[in-house]
Amino acid sequence: MTRPDLSTRWLGLELSSPVVCGAGPVARDPELARALADAGVSAFVTDSLFEERILREEGGVMYHYESHADCDAEATSYQPLRDDLRFGPEEHLAAVQALVKAVPVPVVASLNGVTPGGWLRYGRLLQDVGASAIELNVYDLPDDPRVTADQIEARLLAMVRELADDLTIPVSVKLTAFHTSLPNLALRLVQAGAVGVVLFNRLFEPDIDPEELEAARALTPSRPDELRLRLRWLAVLSGQGGVDLAASGGVHDSTGATKAIMAGAHVVQMVSAVLRGGPASVRSLLDGLSSWMEEKGYDNLAQLRGCMDVTRCPDPDVYSRANYMDVLHSWHGNLHSFPGDSA
Repeated sequence: MTRPDLSTRWLGLELSSPVVCGAGPVARDPELARALADAGVSAFVTDSLFEERILREEGGVMYHYESHADCDAEATSYQPLRDDLRFGPEEHLAAVQALVKAVPVPVVASLNGVTPGGWLRYGRLLQDVGASAIELNVYDLPDDPRVTADQIEARLLAMVRELADDLTIPVSVKLTAFHTSLPNLALRLVQAGAVGVVLFNRLFEPDIDPEELEAARALTPSRPDELRLRLRWLAVLSGQGGVDLAASGGVHDSTGATKAIMAGAHVVQMVSAVLRGGPASVRSLLDGLSSWMEEKGYDNLAQLRGCMDVTRCPDPDVYSRANYMDVLHSWHGNLHSFPGDSA
């Protein structure tokens, strides 16, 4: 019996499977990347090129030179020449180029800029070293009460429009879940030139150490239950059509991948599961997905994709407020007895 066809098309790229290795440290290990490609990963997203980091490094070096401008000639002779310093994007670009040469699948370059000129400059450089597409890693934290939601979205749309007009490779946007109207924003992103959106960017969540009285930094892997938020918005955006969708966060196995594709995802991006399980986790996911599709009578992913989005789901209220009210009224637990309480 013929196995189901797991190939898919995403950002104009023909992929052998829906599994994409998302932005993370894997892209800096060509040997591991090759093993993952052999296991079935069909594309890689690099870790982000952060314009802000480059600007900070440049600013720190320039401050050092300017603060010692009045030193005598002997003292300044021990400083390296400015022309000998390297604090630009060269190291990152070299890593992207090495990955492009190392794997037989497309490489999508993640980019996080802070200035209009920076987005364009680094987008061109990433295209020049062989990236097949650009994924904009948008991290615009709305912490200024004077900045409106319209202003934040206008900046994003302007950046997408400029990049899409300037580059010859497709542009995708990795969004956070915290926009006032995701369907409207997705529509305007497509009108601005974006080909796809990624749901969702996992924002850094600082903790507080009450003993040391300081903010604690901890990067935690994603959890399978994070997929639920993605499923809702995949189903909504898939229903309106016109944009390639990637699920990022919460896909750890074939069940999660199946759910995301049924909701409308063209691909699923995995990082945490790959870091824990390596190539075996990819093979297990693809084998499980293929077996499930064969059992249910699906010949290819196109038949499966979006079968549970808001336009095709037998009960579309499951994605709406109506279902929220039903769930609240369905609670039948004992409100007076909890685990650990004495009789």
